[in-house]
Amino acid sequence: MDDVGSQLRAVRQAAGLSQRELAKRAGVTNSMISMIEKNKVSPSVGSLKKVLSGIPISLLDFFMTEETEHPSAPVVYRRDEMQSIDAEDGILWKLVGNNFPNRKMAFMEERYPPGSDTGRELFEHEGEEAGLIISGKLELTIDGQDYVLEPGDGYYFETTRPHRFRNPFEETCVLVSALTPPKL
Repeated sequence: MDDVGSQLRAVRQAAGLSQRELAKRAGVTNSMISMIEKNKVSPSVGSLKKVLSGIPISLLDFFMTEETEHPSAPVVYRRDEMQSIDAEDGILWKLVGNNFPNRKMAFMEERYPPGSDTGRELFEHEGEEAGLIISGKLELTIDGQDYVLEPGDGYYFETTRPHRFRNPFEETCVLVSALTPPKL
């Protein structure tokens, strides 16, 4: 999504919140909300997730657009039909089954280019997450411990444990992952 600011403003207004009220709920400054909505700053995934917690709305739901919602859910999702979420640092998430009604999990292809990072602020949320590295390498931090994953390596953990993903390596990392409940 190119215009995170306009999308945030629309979601905030649809929730009936002022910038000040959203800032208070999310535990951030009013100026941060204003700067994001004016597209003067590009928030990290962690920062955006924190802001959205004040609405509340998940990252996946935030990035969903009306044109990706269809009245009936197909069985097969072609590469060019998947919902793409471009995050900070060039991280790309492609959601399989974005318009599947009442999804119980998020199943994604993820790409982490060299130098990418989900942010210094660790993720914590209810659920479970699993992934399998297809190519490249990825550093996974859980509870302050770093793990380097290579092709064929996988992970599975409860997402209430503080976690983060980053690629300090020279090659793009590609992985497939599943997340329950279907919220980022």
